[in-house]
Amino acid sequence: MVLKRVAVGAELVGRADRVVQKLTGLSRSGIRGLFDHDCVTVNGERCASIGAGVVCGDVVEAQYDAHRRYHERPRPWEDDAFRIIAEDQHLIVVDKAAGVLTVPAHPGETNTVVHAISRYFAHRGLRERAQVVHRLDHDVSGLLVFAKSRDIAEKLQDQFEERKPEREYEAIVHGVMPAQGTFESYLATSRNLQRYSTQYPNAGQLAVTHFQLQSVVHGASWLRVWLETGRRNQIRVHFADAGHPVLGDPRYRPDLSSHPQWRVKRLALHAAVLGFRHPITGRPLRFEAAAPLAMRSFVGEQRRS
Repeated sequence: MVLKRVAVGAELVGRADRVVQKLTGLSRSGIRGLFDHDCVTVNGERCASIGAGVVCGDVVEAQYDAHRRYHERPRPWEDDAFRIIAEDQHLIVVDKAAGVLTVPAHPGETNTVVHAISRYFAHRGLRERAQVVHRLDHDVSGLLVFAKSRDIAEKLQDQFEERKPEREYEAIVHGVMPAQGTFESYLATSRNLQRYSTQYPNAGQLAVTHFQLQSVVHGASWLRVWLETGRRNQIRVHFADAGHPVLGDPRYRPDLSSHPQWRVKRLALHAAVLGFRHPITGRPLRFEAAAPLAMRSFVGEQRRS
């Protein structure tokens, strides 16, 4: 075993990893490996962070086997587009960030969740590409499931077609809503791709939305929303039709969707719960993702006022 020790002087003040590099002469990867395998101490205490600060007088030690290669441990994947909630060999469930498309809107577009997950798969050495099962709007955050094969995607899509998955949202909408209620209409698409409600079955797709009031915060309502069907823009259209658009919605009733306390450029809408049966085992799965800080802060600020 090799033991190297140094008392930090003015020329070494800064980060612990730089001190260890001067002590050992190892590569950047080798230095990370020493930290990951508990080979570094500062003042006798284990130091796990390569970025830990050291000051004059600190004693840094590196004790390691010179004949062994210390591989750094895999780092958790970090991506601004999504956060991993659960994963197995067949599927992955993620918490999508607002401001990111689920899939490309135009040819060649790669700043999407499906591309980000495929990059994550490649980083792990997997050959699979993320297969889309369902979608969330660009400015909506929350839970999405992606498949790792076309066959698994089709099995999951069948569940969505049969309205089996549990989908629950949190929303903040304009105005004061009743304690609970249900919207039912047929959603159609105009020539400019705007969605709208109609009561004619032959003109659109059936859309059913249930809601329950959680609290009223100075002219806005915090809701739990359940989808019986999952049509594009369903929640946004139904609440806008009722004169209670989702806060921050620039498309449906923008005349009412602004609020002096909602300052972020996103919708106050979050897919909080997703439940379905595993496509292989049949086991029921249920996942939750807490509302984003923007929504929680809005409610908190209003309640304090």
